[in-house]
Amino acid sequence: MSFHILKTIPELIKAIAGHFISLGKDAIASRGEFNVVLSGGSSPKKLYELLASPEYREQVNWKKVNFFFGDERYVPATDSENNAYMVKKTLFNPLNISQSNIFPINTSLSPQESAKSYTTIISEHLHRQELQFDLILLGLGDNAHTASLFPYTPVLTDKSASVQAVFLEGQKNFRITMTAPLINQARNIAFLVYGQEKAEAVHQVLENAFDPEKYPAQLINPVKGELHWFLDEAAASLLER
Repeated sequence: MSFHILKTIPELIKAIAGHFISLGKDAIASRGEFNVVLSGGSSPKKLYELLASPEYREQVNWKKVNFFFGDERYVPATDSENNAYMVKKTLFNPLNISQSNIFPINTSLSPQESAKSYTTIISEHLHRQELQFDLILLGLGDNAHTASLFPYTPVLTDKSASVQAVFLEGQKNFRITMTAPLINQARNIAFLVYGQEKAEAVHQVLENAFDPEKYPAQLINPVKGELHWFLDEAAASLLER
């Protein structure tokens, strides 16, 4: 596990953008393509905007980058809460990414069919070998959830490397999410977390006793890959070690 703690949010976003570009170049050079899983929410929006900026847009061959999603809210594709819709506006449209390189989660199906369909799409794209992405980007909620792995939900004990539907009682809605075993097969996993409001969750996940039912992000532990935490000083402020 590697830590990158930066003083300011702009410095942090630059650091993870550099990590993204470096891994992308390596993957394209060695395997001909870069298969990346994006996260939703507000935190990565700044990263996507930077990657689409003049400073970064020429640094990687975007025609060889394939985009997947670690989770999705069960809302229409045109809903402002839809993760893929946010990324479309901040990254895909500015970079003119081809539709053939974008693999959104189809929320027009039932939640269970949506999850099953996405598992199949991933399997077919990765040629049914071990489902190993080059990079999975993750965020962290203030309740220690990541992707849509929420505290005390059945998906936390799912042992399959797959995509599953999960119903959130508190929000009375469905989410579609990659399971922890699927995430953990990745070559590289990177958390992007910033802000004082995330400091307690960062401390809980990294320094509290192992209790993934309560702190789901503790489940993220790559089998053979590398795990990087990108934090600003505010988010890291409660870490003791």
